Amino acid sequence: MGPDQTIYLTDDGDHTVRKCSLDGKTLLTLGVPGKPATYQSGEPFNRCTHVALSPQLEIYVSDGYGNSRVHKYSPEGKLLFSWGESGSDPGQFNIVHNICTDRDGWVYVADRENNRIQVFDANGRYECQWNNMHRPCALYMDTTLADPLCYVGELGPGYSVNKDAPNLGHRLDIYSKEGKRLARLGHSRSGEAPGQFIAPHGIALDSRGDIYVGEVSWTIMGQHLKPPREMRCLQKLKKLE
Repeated sequence: MGPDQTIYLTDDGDHTVRKCSLDGKTLLTLGVPGKPATYQSGEPFNRCTHVALSPQLEIYVSDGYGNSRVHKYSPEGKLLFSWGESGSDPGQFNIVHNICTDRDGWVYVADRENNRIQVFDANGRYECQWNNMHRPCALYMDTTLADPLCYVGELGPGYSVNKDAPNLGHRLDIYSKEGKRLARLGHSRSGEAPGQFIAPHGIALDSRGDIYVGEVSWTIMGQHLKPPREMRCLQKLKKLE
């Protein structure tokens, strides 16, 4: 959401980002609808994944399923520059899946299959990384607090050989801006019971501090059950006063 009550929609199937009013009017389109850039070319977009805004309303787009790239645009939609390539070294990505910013303009990138979050300055310069997490997928930076908090959703194992191993993802972590883990929500195993997650994929907070977690439960689990069935796709965690 933009500060002017606009909404930014990332369409990985259409390879576009659209800025829309709340009544559905398209105000800005980034990318060419239905025309992906060449796979891993670094050009925008090939299955883009998420959007974040800088304090100056510049637009960051994580281009992560068919590219290994972050693109920075002006508020008017002009491409300013891009950074990143496929790999596991600092500044490289292996499915750049989500992105957020803080009040100082730092950029936080969920480098999912490298099991880390990378932190960059506003010019795309690598600063540091947060480790010891499992397939970080969703990011949300709460900048309403004096000390901002970063919420991280982690996916579980993606391979049959470790799919039943405990303590690998299926959880929500809360970090300080400096990368210190302050809390971990979720059970050691995935599930549908209260306190369990299936596949956290997107996070948002409302003005009360309640947490909304979108889960790709059908993709990760539901379609593989026998028989397949629909599963929970959204959870709300209420902040206790």
